[in-house]
Amino acid sequence: MTQTIELPLWLFIVIVLFATVTALSHFLLPSVRWFFRRRLERAVERLNTRLTRPIEPFKLAHRHDMIQRLVYDPKVTQAIVEHARKEGVPENVAFEQAKRYAREIVPSFSAIAYFGFGIRVARFLANTLYDVRTGLLNETALKNVSPDATVIFVMNHRSNMDYVLVTYLAARASALSYAVGEWARVWPLSVLIKSMGAYFIRRKSRGALYRGVLQRYVQMATVGGATQAIFPEGGLSLSGKVMPPKLGLLSYVVEAWEESDREVVFVPVAINYDRVLEDRILISANNEGSRRFRARISVVLFYIFRKGWLRLFGKQVRFGEAAVVFGQPVALSSYAPKPDIQALAADLMRRIENEMPLSFVPVLSRVMLNAAEPMDADALQAAMQTEIHAAKTNVLASRSSISAISLKARDHILRRGLIVEKDGLYAMNPEERDVLVYYANSIAHFYENAAPAP
Repeated sequence: MTQTIELPLWLFIVIVLFATVTALSHFLLPSVRWFFRRRLERAVERLNTRLTRPIEPFKLAHRHDMIQRLVYDPKVTQAIVEHARKEGVPENVAFEQAKRYAREIVPSFSAIAYFGFGIRVARFLANTLYDVRTGLLNETALKNVSPDATVIFVMNHRSNMDYVLVTYLAARASALSYAVGEWARVWPLSVLIKSMGAYFIRRKSRGALYRGVLQRYVQMATVGGATQAIFPEGGLSLSGKVMPPKLGLLSYVVEAWEESDREVVFVPVAINYDRVLEDRILISANNEGSRRFRARISVVLFYIFRKGWLRLFGKQVRFGEAAVVFGQPVALSSYAPKPDIQALAADLMRRIENEMPLSFVPVLSRVMLNAAEPMDADALQAAMQTEIHAAKTNVLASRSSISAISLKARDHILRRGLIVEKDGLYAMNPEERDVLVYYANSIAHFYENAAPAP
């Protein structure tokens, strides 16, 4: 027992390392984790006192526990059995596949990442790129909604900046959980987005097992009271118009509402821009009849970094106005005991259209498309005023005077080359007609006569 044993130095180092790791994992690390966990819980408690809708326990659940709960859900288990029988594979193989789907979908929400980092970045980006305008109801839209209800923001999808703008503007209300497409799975963006509470959706997946896992996650989040934000259109609008809704996520929400006693309240959100960052990419895809977007994330990040750098030195020129308007909340129970999904989706899209901000680059785009001849500055301003008064809406994107906004809109599209100026007269640039049509389309539903088609 007291004999001396000689060991090689490398073996002694390995033994010490194993002993150290064992001691940390059994004695020190649990205490450290508990210490930081308690500090985080107290921070969330303080944060919840400032939010209109406190962060739900569902969103704060440990990601591993949520994945386990999802894959062992009876309905997911049934989907696993059916998938195994249909594909002729062992059930354990189907189970592992379902678990991979669950890991892909379930986010790892961090209140610190969301409110300590994400909101600040969203505010910086939004105000760096745009003059942000909001609707009259934006601050008070959720105040009269029952605290026990699940709130779901339903939005039109113009740009990937939609996520940034609504996250920033809803910061005082709650933490939003977005349904994001496969573009967001790019590393390291995927890590950040999951920490912000977003969950990924495979837009092109048709597998019953995948849909079963996604369906149950959305339903669990709805029953758990998680505040969510979805784009019923399913993807970015290629034409500038509000597109027909897709019913998948809405049907999952309705099914969850029917199975539980928790009310669901939809908040329509309409978003419009004087300039959409991806406009030429979307127009090109629309002309080609495809949804293949030729854009690299490195180019986008460099462009945003350049704008931020110019802002620090007070030299940046913003992309005009970005307007976000929250509509009147509507309870799912108001659509009858058993809502018709198609009628529900159509009504929500109609509510979004009704709240669409009348941005002034779209108004000027209509003016230039309908102009029979070049106009001077006074005629252009008068034509814009006529278009604004003819619109069947009072949701203006700006509170500035008509003369001020006509000047800003004119200078904006002149810099972009969408119109040309000669001897003080302004006319459409024929080569940029598609771009003008794209912007005019966003407000076309407010007029009896649509702008000319491309």
